[in-house]
Amino acid sequence: MPDFQKLEASMPVAPLKLIVMDSAKELGESVNKYLVDFRHTLHQRPTQDPAFNEYAKDDYRVKCHCPRFGSGEAKAEITESVRGKDIYIITDVCNHSLTYKMFGYTNYMSPDNHYQDLKRVIQAINGKANRINVIMPFLYEGRQHKRNGLESLDAATMFKELQDMGISNFITFDAHDPRISNAAPLGGFDNFMASYQFMKALISHIDDLIVDKDHLVVISPDEGALDRAVYFANVLGADTGMFYKRRDYAHVVNGTNPIVEHKFLGSSLEGKDAIIIDDMISSGSSMIDTAKQLKAMKAKRVFICTTFGLFTDGMDKFDAAYEAGYFDAVISTNLIYQQPEVLKRDYYIIADMGKFLATIIDFLNHDASIANVITPTDKIHKIVAKYNTREASAEELFD
Repeated sequence: MPDFQKLEASMPVAPLKLIVMDSAKELGESVNKYLVDFRHTLHQRPTQDPAFNEYAKDDYRVKCHCPRFGSGEAKAEITESVRGKDIYIITDVCNHSLTYKMFGYTNYMSPDNHYQDLKRVIQAINGKANRINVIMPFLYEGRQHKRNGLESLDAATMFKELQDMGISNFITFDAHDPRISNAAPLGGFDNFMASYQFMKALISHIDDLIVDKDHLVVISPDEGALDRAVYFANVLGADTGMFYKRRDYAHVVNGTNPIVEHKFLGSSLEGKDAIIIDDMISSGSSMIDTAKQLKAMKAKRVFICTTFGLFTDGMDKFDAAYEAGYFDAVISTNLIYQQPEVLKRDYYIIADMGKFLATIIDFLNHDASIANVITPTDKIHKIVAKYNTREASAEELFD
């Protein structure tokens, strides 16, 4: 649990307000609910102090929308005052379920559309707010983070542009490459991981999991995800392994170089549970191939953990792989839009991030150290130890 007592020794920067973009409606509802609960029940606050004006509210959301003209052009409208407020804008650039009309045709919102709407909202605030903070869980254009030849640097350009527009803090999760913050080194950039929530989801749903180096291995599906896997393995006190992807750089298929071979680097997996961890599942072909090879190496069970489950090619290949026994569960967060067809799958487990994100906002609003929000590794080790000995149930461990 975060140390909420730290907040009692500090004042809020300004009255807190949420602008929840249509793309992040469900996540915004969850965050708002937790913030209301925190400030009505957890925080001790002086009721007559002007600094705590509007501190405990029943709803922190600002009425805001982005209507479009028949040509497809748009504008942002904020229908209540935000003067002097500490604004947190939550957006999901991956939500492809939203539509708009253009010349009579129905178009689906793309990441570019969502990003433009975010900028419109920042423009609409027009210097009135005390501070503007952007929460973009999936980093827009995060995979276009480096230049090979004559290519655009979209992620870095996005971050620099938002800083130039006057935002104070930028919050994202499991960035493909957090070094894009170098594009505006004086701007606030926070990159959070979902390790604790993954562990909570696993322990809560897998009754007979044994979390130690002799029974559990955390797998990196490629060399790019190795740091993430090593960190998660250290948090759990588990072993680590990785695959090396050999690609065919002479050909491009669907915008990427096809994988020719996976080579595993690590100790024996026989009889052990394996957790594959990566920042995202796109089409899922690489993840399924990794899981298939782990089962071929006699891994007991395979669990797939990913911060962002995009499933761009649908669920058919995952259904087939699950029926074939290549993996036993997929754990992903609710930081981005979750397709209804994904939620229907019995093997799909949600790692809920609403409470964690609300806590981050709560502490940022007080300018308190975010170190108080992140669960220390030694505390996680104690939780794991209690779970392994079954001294407490999962509900008790994460109460």
